[in-house]
Amino acid sequence: MSTNDSKSASSLIDTSPIVQYILLRGDLKKSKSYNDGALIAQACHACSAILFKTLDDVYTVNYLNDTANMHKIILNVPTEDELIQAHKTLTEGDIQHYLWLEKPENIKTCIAVKPYVKSDVENYFKQYKLYR
Repeated sequence: MSTNDSKSASSLIDTSPIVQYILLRGDLKKSKSYNDGALIAQACHACSAILFKTLDDVYTVNYLNDTANMHKIILNVPTEDELIQAHKTLTEGDIQHYLWLEKPENIKTCIAVKPYVKSDVENYFKQYKLYR
């Protein structure tokens, strides 16, 4: 469903929550360059970027207006290749997202998806486990 459909976002909030998915590379946790703080920063950068880019989107607006009930789902993508594949799949599905590149190394670390009604996008993420 696109944000331009005739259904209003407010009518969907009651039936399925608006969530934000974050895909974080799990292999980076094993790297000496990426401690927990560095990985958290990658997710924060990607989230900030996609929220800024979609500020006028009805779901983003509703998500940001209900800060007490924000729901993020952080998922583990095991490798860079799998993160790249996720990026391609999301792009092909017209799912708005931001692929974060850590500079200056240009390392693909994280994808943040704009807020969506969970039931509209959850099938894109079923193959991933929660990041732990």
